[in-house]
Amino acid sequence: MKSIMSSLIPPVLYLGIKKLLFKKSSWYKNFDTWDAAKRHSSGYDSKKILEKVRISTMQVVNREAVFERDSCLFDDIQYSWPLLSGLLYAHSTLGKLNVLDFGGSLGSSYRQNMKFFQKLPQVTWSIVEQNNFYEIGKKEFETDSLRFFSDIDLCINQMQPQVLLLASCLQYIESPYSLLDKLINPKIKIIIVDRTTFSYSDLDEIKVQVVPPHIYDASYPCRLLSHSKLKKYFVQKGFEILEQFNCEDPANLAYKLQGMILIKI
Repeated sequence: MKSIMSSLIPPVLYLGIKKLLFKKSSWYKNFDTWDAAKRHSSGYDSKKILEKVRISTMQVVNREAVFERDSCLFDDIQYSWPLLSGLLYAHSTLGKLNVLDFGGSLGSSYRQNMKFFQKLPQVTWSIVEQNNFYEIGKKEFETDSLRFFSDIDLCINQMQPQVLLLASCLQYIESPYSLLDKLINPKIKIIIVDRTTFSYSDLDEIKVQVVPPHIYDASYPCRLLSHSKLKKYFVQKGFEILEQFNCEDPANLAYKLQGMILIKI
């Protein structure tokens, strides 16, 4: 990300400072329950968060910026190559790409990878989001291939997705396994989990994540998931891990930021 700070500081030093700030200030405390963490945070349904994401997304759509993630603008696309590999694998295996992107904001992952979709037939991307994001997405950013929904069942019944994308969202759900029970249906053949926080133990850990001030002023409950528990859940649902990957160097973080590609067996 090229901000005022990064333009004044050499890249290697800036990256080190960024990691140091993130490590020291982005997380605090362990909580026994989600409600307890929620009481100590501001939440992520703030209007100012949505407005900043809307403005940044519009700049990308208008080609005034190249890429947006979490409302931050970048001057080049920050690819998740494992995610893209999973999407292209899904298209080659299924003959089409019909994605349910849960918690997909206003289309960050879609635009991140859309240049690789241009020559592919039958690409449909459906985002299920909280109502305020859905309303803006539907009104300002929906296209023939990018659709927005606020209801999981409506999306599934109307779009019949075969690929489920969970990109940096499971950790922000109060009951992630209840959510997965709603999302995973017989038509889902491939699941891609990207940029998800996992604990270093076999237990879930509930914390409060504080967003760096240069992004926006907010804090919210976050869960560091048990990798073994999530893997066991997917196996029980009839999936196996095709591949798993690190999204950042885990040695620099208080948690593991990882992903996985799962296929129906």
